[in-house]
Amino acid sequence: MPLSPLFRERSFDALPGWRDDDQSAAFAAFRRSAFHVLEKPYRSGALGAGFDAFAAAFAEARAVSPPNRAGARGFFERHFTPCLVAPENGRGDEESPAPGLVTGFYEPVVEASPVRTGRFRVPLLSRPADLIDIDDADRPAGMDPYLAFARRTPQGPVEYFDRGLIERGALAGQGLEIAWLADKVDAFFIHVQGSARLAMTDGRLLRVTYAAKSGQRFTGAGRVLVDKGELPPETVTMQSIRAWFRAHPDRVDEILWHNRSYIFFREAAVEDTDLGPVAAAKVPLTPGRSMAVDRLLHTFGTPFFIDAPTLAAFGGEAFRRLMIAQDTGSAIVGPARGDLFAGSGDAAGEIAGVVRHPADFYALLPKALVPGANL
Repeated sequence: MPLSPLFRERSFDALPGWRDDDQSAAFAAFRRSAFHVLEKPYRSGALGAGFDAFAAAFAEARAVSPPNRAGARGFFERHFTPCLVAPENGRGDEESPAPGLVTGFYEPVVEASPVRTGRFRVPLLSRPADLIDIDDADRPAGMDPYLAFARRTPQGPVEYFDRGLIERGALAGQGLEIAWLADKVDAFFIHVQGSARLAMTDGRLLRVTYAAKSGQRFTGAGRVLVDKGELPPETVTMQSIRAWFRAHPDRVDEILWHNRSYIFFREAAVEDTDLGPVAAAKVPLTPGRSMAVDRLLHTFGTPFFIDAPTLAAFGGEAFRRLMIAQDTGSAIVGPARGDLFAGSGDAAGEIAGVVRHPADFYALLPKALVPGANL
């Protein structure tokens, strides 16, 4: 597959802040992917960065001890060529394409109960037995082609229950509850983030991660509030959405049920409290170094240098940092679109909740893929 013209070759010297970044943490994240691909290779993205081209870099990453700052930079410069990623909308000229967009996500840490109580009344559910994957080969005529999940019935697959129906009891009595939360808004944001650490009332620390979804399209609460004239677009952050819900507790269901998509979870161990959950690339996410991308376009494991000069939430300085593509998300669509993993807990949530910034994306592609690279 030829390399997409959206990739425009650059030099490392052309990357703003490349030599100021400490790429050793990015190397550690890349190395985790290098070991995982021994079990199962990643699917190649449609833009032509074929998985096989990463073989030499993955092999060296597995073979060497984690290097220091200079060694990590040398590793990436030795194996890769930076390419500016042009947004698919075509805006911008050859030298300066219109920037892409970065947002942030995190892993909430929330108190939870293993049983329903007067305080803990909002469940997180595991995958129901009648929820099936579906594709075009077995999709009934007339079913929305967007749906990748369906409900198995004796008459054949049908659209699954949506959020409103599930929260009104469509799945009650099936024993699907993993844990119970005190706050419906907390549960909703766990659905949005796709994972959480639960501080259980019985003393356990439990992690829940994405298992499946009901399949309908995601509709953000912020978008609903803007459309209803409740919040100005420029003020929408996770923090402002939470504040609106606190001020309007009687309208929570009204707003949240506009998002018909519902997420189901599975339990997972918290093996390393410094790392995030195992995500779509099947490795634990590294705070500040793992990024979600459009997995249809990009190949997991690809390093991206992100230049977002107006983003200062990560440490107070302009965000110019090497990230590794290790997750994806339904809202992460396009070649120059990324979601930055901020970490776990409230402090990480304060960072992730305000990240929505223009950014230039530089994909570090294996030199064999780039015609002008100095091999």
